[in-house]
Amino acid sequence: MPPSLAGAAWDDGRMSEEGRTTPPEITPLGDAALVVRSPLARELLADLMARPLPGVREAVPALRVLTVLYDPLTTTPQVLTANLAARLGGLTGQAGGKGRTLALPVTFDGPDLAWCAGRVGLSVTEFVRAVCAAPLEVAFLGFTPGFAFLTGLPEELKMPRLDTPRERVPAGSVALGGPWAGVYPRETPGGWRIVGRTDAVLFDVNRAEPVAWRAGDRVTFVDVTDG
Repeated sequence: MPPSLAGAAWDDGRMSEEGRTTPPEITPLGDAALVVRSPLARELLADLMARPLPGVREAVPALRVLTVLYDPLTTTPQVLTANLAARLGGLTGQAGGKGRTLALPVTFDGPDLAWCAGRVGLSVTEFVRAVCAAPLEVAFLGFTPGFAFLTGLPEELKMPRLDTPRERVPAGSVALGGPWAGVYPRETPGGWRIVGRTDAVLFDVNRAEPVAWRAGDRVTFVDVTDG
């Protein structure tokens, strides 16, 4: 089993009918940014990273949203809007574009693990096996540095949030909340169901790339409870 996050090229080639048929919405944000709302937002991000547009300084992904920051001395919002629309029109609808596969070692011993397993009528062993088999994907980053909202949980593994959030969730806690899975990079308050923990360092300002994962990365939890 991998001792830490490990990356490799990945492309599943899936097509998104919704991405091809839903018209994008591109609106200004202040005087140096545009907001693109489209099911193809993540694929557009990958395209911009591979083929940067003139004047674009940074592109920040969220769920079906991409905020494009630009230099107003190099381009105009009209020109950039036209260029972004043209790029979107040329995308194929491959969900997420090219990303990496990341294996995250997890010790499954969280305080909510037995409750989650019982809720869906599985033994703890069966529940852990199901969570590790889920095809997770980084939808977007947020909440706190290094935190990734992981989508892809099967319906039966989607857990309700706690009625009363914990004031302190330990760093490295692996949790389920609503349609999401996630890992708390540092101690924070939190209302998700904690099922395990990991020693992986998800945020380190001393690394060339401080955040361990990017939107579009595919993630697998690897059970190292007995390791």
